[in-house]
Amino acid sequence: MLRLWYVIVVSLPFVVYYLSKAHYIERHEESFSEERRYRMAKRCISIMMHNGRIRTESSGQEFLPAEGGYVMYSNHQGKFDSLGIMSAHPKPCTIVMDAYRSRLPIVDSFIDLIQGSRLDKHDMKKQMATILKIAEEVKQGRRYIIFPEGGYDHNRNDMQDFMAGSFKCAVRAKAPIVPVAIIDSYKAFGINSLRKVRTQVHFLEPIFYEEYAGMKTTEIADLVKARIAEKIQAQLQGSFI
Repeated sequence: MLRLWYVIVVSLPFVVYYLSKAHYIERHEESFSEERRYRMAKRCISIMMHNGRIRTESSGQEFLPAEGGYVMYSNHQGKFDSLGIMSAHPKPCTIVMDAYRSRLPIVDSFIDLIQGSRLDKHDMKKQMATILKIAEEVKQGRRYIIFPEGGYDHNRNDMQDFMAGSFKCAVRAKAPIVPVAIIDSYKAFGINSLRKVRTQVHFLEPIFYEEYAGMKTTEIADLVKARIAEKIQAQLQGSFI
């Protein structure tokens, strides 16, 4: 948490500026495209990473589908995860976040900026409505990041079981599933140090609808988890590719 508070304090002038700009965008939503919003979001992330001495190395961008929407499913390690993925993802994408956490200061404005979706974990009807909304947006070409583990406490480079229900979005949209392996992402905001940190983001080969059609969501969850685990293990045992 030390680095997180350090970044907020050091970046305070930028935080105030971009929060004000984000509020302006929300009041004039029709004038700002998703691409323009995403450029601003990536600028915010870049400033934060620079001030926080965080570097993210990445691979696999060539695997990302060139056209249409898709859903990225990643292991979960901490507060930096979605920022690290977005910093490495070339085209506009957004995230699904727990509704309660998404209302925290700064985070709330950021989610509005990238037009993310908030998932109410305590209301099944609202959950289903959000799933249907995301599926429809993916059909229309949007790209989402989802963390199927839910929580991230003490995960580090290990993984918890993937929740099968989180894959309903991709199944309903009949969209490609892109597994994403993140490594050492927990170090960014999870250790009390200001030393330089290197995290990794790896986009893996997509699993197209034709490959998983007919599979149960539990089977899809196991498949995606296995591919991510294999990549993490390979990276930890060898050199960065």
